[in-house]
Amino acid sequence: MTIILDKSANVFTLQSKHSTYQMKVGKLGNLLHTYYGARLSAQDLSYLLFDGENHFAPYPSEFSNRRGSLDILSQEFPTAGTGDLRSLGLLLENADGSRVLDLRFVEVKLLPGKYALESLPAFFAASDDEKVESLEITLRDELSQVEIQLLYAVFEDKDVITRALRVKNLGEQAVRIKKAQSLVLDFHSGDFDLIHFQGRWAMERQFERQALTHSTTSFGSNYGVSGNRQNPGFLLADKATTEDFGDCYGFNLLYSGNWTATAEKSSLGQNRVTLGLGDADFSWQLLPGESFEAPEALLSFSNQGFTGLSHNFHDMVRENLCLSKYSRTARPVLLNNWEATYFDFDGEKLLEIAASAKEIGADLLVLDDGWFGNRFDDNRALGDWHVNEEKLGMSMGELARRVNEAGLKFGIWFEPEMVSEDSDLYRLHPDWTLNFPDRKPLLGRNQLNLDLSKKLVRVYLFEVISKLLDSAEISYLKWDMNRPISDWYSSGLDREHQGELQHRYVLGLYELLSSLTTRYPDVLFEGCASSGARFDLGMLVYQPQIWTSDNTDAVNRLKIQYGTSFFYPLSTMGAHVSAVPNHQTGRETPLETRANVAMAGSYGYELDPTKLTEAEKAQTLVLTERYKDYQELIFSGDYYRLSSPFDSELTAWQIVAKDLSESLLTLVATNAEGNPPFNYLKLKGLDATALYEVEDHKYFGSVLMNAGLRLAQSRADYSSQQIYIRKVDKDG
Repeated sequence: MTIILDKSANVFTLQSKHSTYQMKVGKLGNLLHTYYGARLSAQDLSYLLFDGENHFAPYPSEFSNRRGSLDILSQEFPTAGTGDLRSLGLLLENADGSRVLDLRFVEVKLLPGKYALESLPAFFAASDDEKVESLEITLRDELSQVEIQLLYAVFEDKDVITRALRVKNLGEQAVRIKKAQSLVLDFHSGDFDLIHFQGRWAMERQFERQALTHSTTSFGSNYGVSGNRQNPGFLLADKATTEDFGDCYGFNLLYSGNWTATAEKSSLGQNRVTLGLGDADFSWQLLPGESFEAPEALLSFSNQGFTGLSHNFHDMVRENLCLSKYSRTARPVLLNNWEATYFDFDGEKLLEIAASAKEIGADLLVLDDGWFGNRFDDNRALGDWHVNEEKLGMSMGELARRVNEAGLKFGIWFEPEMVSEDSDLYRLHPDWTLNFPDRKPLLGRNQLNLDLSKKLVRVYLFEVISKLLDSAEISYLKWDMNRPISDWYSSGLDREHQGELQHRYVLGLYELLSSLTTRYPDVLFEGCASSGARFDLGMLVYQPQIWTSDNTDAVNRLKIQYGTSFFYPLSTMGAHVSAVPNHQTGRETPLETRANVAMAGSYGYELDPTKLTEAEKAQTLVLTERYKDYQELIFSGDYYRLSSPFDSELTAWQIVAKDLSESLLTLVATNAEGNPPFNYLKLKGLDATALYEVEDHKYFGSVLMNAGLRLAQSRADYSSQQIYIRKVDKDG
C-alpha cells in the first residue's frame, strides 16, 4: 500500500518507491512529524521524538513534568500560540485580536487517486493506472472553531509527495489569515546545506549553496510574480551530497505570485523548512462558513544525489502538470523577429524573414512587440490591442496567410496584463489599473499593471485575445509581462480586503489562462515575464514552455539553464540561437556552440536570417535538422549534469533515453589555455552490460561510465561538441 494508517496508534505512513514519510498524533492531539527519508518498514518511529524536560521553552499546561514543548518537538503543521516560537505554517488572527490557533486531531481519511483543489491548479494522475493515493487529515481549534485539512498525495513510482492546505471557518465570527504555508517539514537533527537559485534579470536561477546555520534564512518574492531574484524551488542536502551520492530533499510551489520560504536550524539542532504564500502584506478575511485553499507544494527525497531528485521533479512536470497537447508532442522550431528588427518592421520585412527562416528549417515565425496601436517603442500603446494595419501594410489575417504560404506557421506576442500610461485604454479606464489612491503611480517601462482581480478586466482581455486569435491563423502565443507589481491597491476591494489583492490577482490570472487554453487547445502558449521572472510550476500548468531568459548569450545560458534544470525539464525551457555579437553581452561565440546550448531546451532562433551568408544558412539548416532528430530524446530522456559551469571550464551534460537505447552528450569549453590538458569524462545512466557506438567506436556501458571518454583538447574559447551515442549489438 502507498499509504498505511495505523488508527489504533494514530500513526500515518506514506510510502513511495524509495522514500517514507510518517506522522503521529501526540498525547494531546497535536500532529507530530516523525520521519521523512529513505524508505523504511512502516514501524512507529515516534521513539525519535524528544521526550526530555524542556528548558526555557513553554510547554502545555496539561503536562506537570515540564515536558511536551512544541518549540522542541517535530511538528507536521505548527501554529501560533501553542508554544512553538519557530517559523509557523499558519498565522491567523481571531475576532478578539488574538493570534492563537491550537489545532488538535479530528479525523483522517484515505482517498483513492489524487485529491482535487477547488480554486487552484494542481498536479494530477497521468493515467488511471498510475499509483496515486491521497490522505486528508482534519485538525480543529475547538475554541475558535477553525478547522484545517492537510492534504497529501503520494505518487509512488515518481517518489514525489504533494501537499496542500485548506482552512475552514466553522465559527460564528470572521477570522483573518495572515500567513499560510503549504508545507512545513521538520527534521529531528541534521547538518544540512541550503541550495537555492538566486538571480536577476538576464541572469536568472543561479546556483547557490550555503550552510544552514543556527539562524533563520528567509527568501521569496514580493514582486507580484514568482520572481527572477529567487525561484520557489530549493533543496536541503547533506554536506557531502553530490550529483550522484548522498541524501537531499527538494521543495517547490505550484504558484505564480508572491511566496516565501524559510529554512532554519534551532539551538538544539532541529531543522525546519516552510514554503507557501506570501509576504508581510498578505491578509485574507475568512467569514463564517467560508474556506480558503493555499497553493499546492511538491516535495521529494533522493539518496542518489541531486540527479535522482531532478529526475523525480522532471517526470512529474512532464507527465502530471500541463494539459496542453504540446506537453506530449513535438514542438515547432520557431524564429522570433524581436532581435532581428525590434520595433522597426513592416509586413514585407516579416515576409522576407519568413522566407529565409524556411531556408534554415524553422517551422514557425513569431511576430513580437510592435504590431498594434501606436506602438513604435516600449513607452506607449500597451492595451490598445488593435492591429496597426498601416504599419504592417496588411491585415493580420493576410500576414498570417502569406506566412503560411511561405511554409511556416504563424505566432504572435502579447502582454495582456499591462497598460501604458500613454494608451487609449488607460485614458478610457484608469480605474482598471493597480494604483494607490490619490498618488502618482510607480512605473516600469512607462506601464502599469491591469487589475486582474476585477472580473471586468478579465472579460475584456479574454475578448480582445479571442478576437485576435479568431481573426487569423495563429498557432502560437507568447504571453509576456515586463514589470513587477508594486502598487498593491485595487479600487474594486474595500479596506478589509486589500490584503487579499495579491492572491486574487493570481487567481484571476489562472482563470484567464484556463479559459483561453481551453478555448484554443491547438495554440501553443509560451510564458515570459521579462524573460524568466515567472518560471514556475503554476505557469507550466497552462504553458508547456517558458522563455528562460532574455539573455541569449550561450556562455551565460550555461549557468542559467544549469540552475533551471534542477527542478524543470529541458522541454519547459525556451532556448534560442541569437546573432553575434550577442545583444546582451557583446560576446561572439561559434554558431555550433550557440546551437548546442539552445538544444538543451525548446529550440528556436532570435536573429535575422536574411543577414546570414549562404554558408551560414547551410550550416544553420544542418543544426536545425539535427535538433529535430533529437527533440524527442531531449524532451523525454533523463538529464544528467556531468560538470558545472560554476566550477569547471568545461560544461557537460548528457541526456539518456528512458529505455537506455540512446544518449546525447554535449560539451562546451568556456576558457582555452595554452598546451591544454586532456579532458576525461565519465558518462552516466547507460546500460552497463550493453554495447554502445560512439563516433565509430564501440564501448560497453560500464566502460563509458567508469573509464570514460578522452575528449579532444580545447583549442578555442567557447568551442563545443555534441556526441550521439546509440546502443548496438555486438555485431553492430
